[in-house]
Amino acid sequence: MDSFREQDRQQRITLLVILGLGSLMLWHTPFGALLLYPFTILTTWFHEMGHGIAAILMGERFDHLLIYPDGSGVAMSEVSPTRNVVQDAIISAGGPIGPGLAGAALIASSRTLRGTRIALAVLGATLLVSTAVWVRSLTGLIVLPLTGLAILAIANRANADQQRFAIQLLGVQAAISVWSQTGYLFTEGGTIGGYAQISDTAAIEQALLLPYWFWGVVLSIANIALLWWSLRFAFRR
Repeated sequence: MDSFREQDRQQRITLLVILGLGSLMLWHTPFGALLLYPFTILTTWFHEMGHGIAAILMGERFDHLLIYPDGSGVAMSEVSPTRNVVQDAIISAGGPIGPGLAGAALIASSRTLRGTRIALAVLGATLLVSTAVWVRSLTGLIVLPLTGLAILAIANRANADQQRFAIQLLGVQAAISVWSQTGYLFTEGGTIGGYAQISDTAAIEQALLLPYWFWGVVLSIANIALLWWSLRFAFRR
């Protein structure tokens, strides 16, 4: 029995790794980008909510977020006159690290069936509530509630194996999404909603001086560590 469980554990980990790597490759093809579009919007939501929650933790007001049809997005928060460069850096880092933190939490929750069901219910409900409170773009208003309802349906109707696989898959997709856009962490800027904007790592550079590519490396290592820890925790004997 222990040998069978160990084999099953290894097969699940292998499947998640294959799906994760496959997703990264598909994201960079026209067909793959279309196939993974709901995941793209979901991971943009994780990213922008990361900025928004970081702003709230820094004492700022998270006003709204926009998600565009191309999968880009922006979180808008008020800037108080007392905000310092460290707070600026933390808010900028909240986007790239947010999906990794969320993904790790989702994967870790799959260690138990109760945790899996709670995580699915919380994620689905949070999508619905956050859409009503903060989302102000048509793409987000359409895709996010549908995604939230689908996740809630899985939480209530799917069997245990399906629920566990779903939360692990969602977690992996969130965790790897920071690399879904070629070189995002290692660029100085890009186009969001038709306008040129500096990247999150470039914003951290402006706040903390070290070059954007250095912060890209730091955030990549942090996200990899979170993914590794969560998989190890979820599949620990």
